[in-house]
Amino acid sequence: MTLTPTAGVWLKASGEKAKIEQSTGLPVRVEARLPHERSPHPAVDCYAVVPASANTVAKLALGLADNQALTTVCEALGAGAVPIAVFPRVNAAHARQPAWDSHIDSLRRAGVDLIYGDDVWPLHEPRSAPGRDLPWQAIRERIEALVHKV
Repeated sequence: MTLTPTAGVWLKASGEKAKIEQSTGLPVRVEARLPHERSPHPAVDCYAVVPASANTVAKLALGLADNQALTTVCEALGAGAVPIAVFPRVNAAHARQPAWDSHIDSLRRAGVDLIYGDDVWPLHEPRSAPGRDLPWQAIRERIEALVHKV
């Protein structure tokens, strides 16, 4: 698992990073390995960008790889060998931003499986649904379908 810098801070502070490492037996990365270091992770079956902020979605659509997580997924997107699932965890204001539709269209054209829409995550106005649970079952089902399709 590779996290964005923000997710790394949040998961470390909450103790979840250590729990993930303990349950998987693998390190959770935020920073890149050094060139001489071997990857401790097995081959990837599917990249899951979950949850993806509006910022992460935009950067991925534009190919801006300014952290280890985005670098890995941008490279995978260019290679086209492994499925990529993205769950945009956004609100209605994000979706009304003028560039949003082009970002979504760009990712779809590239073959990204977007876990997105009213059936999965009805958009809400900013700060109108605090504490709202993510649709983990739908996300897991979609990822499992992608992995078993390969």
